[in-house]
Amino acid sequence: MHILQVAEQLFAEKGFDGTSVRDIVKVAKINIAMVSYYFGSKEKMLEALIISRISDLKIQLENLTKEPINPMQKLDKLIDLYIARMQKNRCIYQIVHFELSNKKREVNLKSFTEVKKKNFEFLREIINDGQEKGVFRNDVNIYLIPPTILGTYFHFRMNRPLYEELLGLDTDEAFEDYIKNDLSAHIKQTIKALLTHENQ
Repeated sequence: MHILQVAEQLFAEKGFDGTSVRDIVKVAKINIAMVSYYFGSKEKMLEALIISRISDLKIQLENLTKEPINPMQKLDKLIDLYIARMQKNRCIYQIVHFELSNKKREVNLKSFTEVKKKNFEFLREIINDGQEKGVFRNDVNIYLIPPTILGTYFHFRMNRPLYEELLGLDTDEAFEDYIKNDLSAHIKQTIKALLTHENQ
């Protein structure tokens, strides 16, 4: 885990291509043979890093589906969970999406895809529960809910200078507070509008 934490930090600072195994070894203060022993290569290290970051989300989503609260409350908690994780793991999200989009190297993301598919099943369970209770519409495209949440979040973060000026967010704390409160509330309102009946 120590090696992966160092690798994540360096990948975020210098990019995957700009980080060498020797850089990781130097910062982690380990022998280069340990990288080969635990991971085999820098690409395998990236795979291990991705899996370690998304696997615990599966547990949190599974626990959420079992909570004795109504579907709308579960939806709120789901969005809070997504945003908290994106805030905490935004470096790895950037790395993953870059690797997925450029297909420059052979990184095996099959395990990543399998975990994501399982996470969709937990989301489906929450939506289906809401549909059975007449809270959510029956014609919902479940697969477009996560990209709506993530897309809004990342658009806001990637255009930080613009939104800092438009919204008067002149400190890091103000920017992060806006995400936690206002942006989060906007995303919840948007998702609820997509899921609920027109007359509600």
